[in-house]
Amino acid sequence: MEIKNDILWRVYLCFLGIVLLGIMILGRAFYIQRAQGKFWISMSDSLHLKYLPIEAERGTIYSEDGNMLSTSVPIFDVYVDFGADGLRDKEGKRFKDNIDSLSICLANLFKDKTAAAYKKEMQIAYKDEQRYYALKKKISFDEYRQLREFPLVRLGRNKSGFIIDPRDKRINPYVLLANRTIGLSRADARKNVGLELTYDSVLRGTTGQRLMRYAAGTYIPVEGSEFAPVNGKDIITTLDTYIQDVAQSALMEMMVGNNSTHGTAIVMETATGKIKAIANLGKQADGSYIEDLNYGIGKATEPGSIFKLATLLSLLDDGYVNNESIVDVEGGAKKFYGLRIKDSHLGAEKITVKKAFFTSSNVAFAKMANQFYESQPNKFVDHLSKFHLDKMTGIDIVASSGKPTIKRPTNRSWSKTTIPFMAHGYEELVTPLHMLMLYNAVANNGKMMRPYLVSSIREYGVEIKHIEPEVIVNGICSPQALAQAKECLKAVVDSLHGTGHKILFDSLYSISGKTGTAVTALDNKGYNKGNKIYQASFMGYFPSENPKYSIGVVIQNSRESKFIYGADVAGKVFKQIADRIYGRYINNYRLDQKTNDTDSSIYNIVGAKHDLQSIFNFLQIGFTDSSHSGNWRDAMMVKNKAGMVAPAGLNATGNIMPNVVGMGLKDVVYLLENKGLKISLLGKGKVITQSLPAGSNFIKGQEISIMLN
Repeated sequence: MEIKNDILWRVYLCFLGIVLLGIMILGRAFYIQRAQGKFWISMSDSLHLKYLPIEAERGTIYSEDGNMLSTSVPIFDVYVDFGADGLRDKEGKRFKDNIDSLSICLANLFKDKTAAAYKKEMQIAYKDEQRYYALKKKISFDEYRQLREFPLVRLGRNKSGFIIDPRDKRINPYVLLANRTIGLSRADARKNVGLELTYDSVLRGTTGQRLMRYAAGTYIPVEGSEFAPVNGKDIITTLDTYIQDVAQSALMEMMVGNNSTHGTAIVMETATGKIKAIANLGKQADGSYIEDLNYGIGKATEPGSIFKLATLLSLLDDGYVNNESIVDVEGGAKKFYGLRIKDSHLGAEKITVKKAFFTSSNVAFAKMANQFYESQPNKFVDHLSKFHLDKMTGIDIVASSGKPTIKRPTNRSWSKTTIPFMAHGYEELVTPLHMLMLYNAVANNGKMMRPYLVSSIREYGVEIKHIEPEVIVNGICSPQALAQAKECLKAVVDSLHGTGHKILFDSLYSISGKTGTAVTALDNKGYNKGNKIYQASFMGYFPSENPKYSIGVVIQNSRESKFIYGADVAGKVFKQIADRIYGRYINNYRLDQKTNDTDSSIYNIVGAKHDLQSIFNFLQIGFTDSSHSGNWRDAMMVKNKAGMVAPAGLNATGNIMPNVVGMGLKDVVYLLENKGLKISLLGKGKVITQSLPAGSNFIKGQEISIMLN
């Protein structure tokens, strides 16, 4: 009996415990529902509703001539809410009535699946009541416009379940053109480069917000719950698409033809410092060339002989030499404290400073700098600092490197050989833009301009900020030193023995500049024989008398390069760019028609006698020919009559240059090639200028530049 009572007591106790536990659970549930209900409901909503960002439309980057260099185009992601009430109303009648025609339209538009495949996929998604089914992503605006008119879609979001999610895609319409300078815009702004990085805060605008509901494993936008973004502003660059295209093409042609490693070409407007073009090309593993790095701004190298301008300006400004001072180059080779410096052409002895510059004598500049600055090196370095060669260029773009290195006597690496080697372009590191700033300052009568790439910022087409040109050094040297330096720079091209004469002299305009061929070490293995490769440079400006543009070209050759010297490589690129710029923007000369006050129908043309006779006969124009010899005529037409005379010198034989102004392309090519001349043509139409003056002597094989109107 006692055992039974003991068992019953334990059973009752357990039952009582279970009852008490149940009462506690019910009480807690009641408390949570009544007392904490609002809190937990709001917590649930916060887990299912969330504000997500809406990216603003990024501003556009324009060239100065109005072309889009980088812009955003809309793309659309298409989703379908197969749980939408309107789509499932009346047992899905609306969906079933439109599925066939919709599938056909989708297949015809996107051409990636058959109509049957589209139908099957949408039927499965409808059956599973998928709330955010991804139908198609990254469709264009034109595709989106057509999609809106499709069956079911045109009924609107509530009835069709179709959700269109717009976003932007960044494109560079000109692809390779100034790609590294314009830059790349990525989702992570920290990975941007170029102007896209520098002006990111201006371009990106203000991000908006959109309320999203979490359902079926993804977020669905809640219609009407948006805070609109503020679009980014546009920036107008200083770049000119024509000049940029010319620079890019000329650089590419040389680098591909000469198997070069990398190179840059920069065009600067002399008076303002505006960068009108900057081309950067690097060779890839597959042999192609792309804009992989900004070599013009971001890569500092030993400049070689183009640095001699800085040494010359220093010597002239301090009054130690003038252009007619004599320097003994000792046959073109000399040792400085055990290290040998030599010229590319040996044998010279005593030459003027001017000749030392236009023949690019390393020994001459090493000797002069060592003579006058060995005991006062800071004086030389202070000049380089005044030329801003030891400072960042100040250009408005973020570059990966490009910090210059100009040694001072306090540096541990300073030695007795530093001054003579610095004088002709070694033992210092500067970017091509640093050197171009110096050459441009000489062209700009001593004023050094800050180079810049953005000229204005606009918001909805209205200019809100304008960037003015900025002078960073009012006078880099005395007027006397500047005038003598200009003479030397012009002699590089004009003098028969100038290093740039052969390549650049036969131009329709005058060029001033300096060639440079720097020895660089292959893979940092030193300058031993077999490891040497060459960096070719040309810095200059044109026209010499009234400079409009300065151009810097620096190209790193390879061991397989056929040409290595500055004039042969960089000089040719310079000339090709300058010719195109001159023909389009500088030479405003047009072939004048001979007119008089009584008759505005007068017309003048030069051509082959038989061609002119055939034209006049076909057009039934009466004519008289007052000449009886020669194959060329100058014809003047007034109303319906023409008279022909033999142009002076055009029918002459021998090596006398005729006057071909006014002739058409076919005739001038025929005439001059028969005389044994090589013709370089620029433009189209009729001849307006010729590089070899009429009446001058020429030799067979000589090149002549012809400008057409």
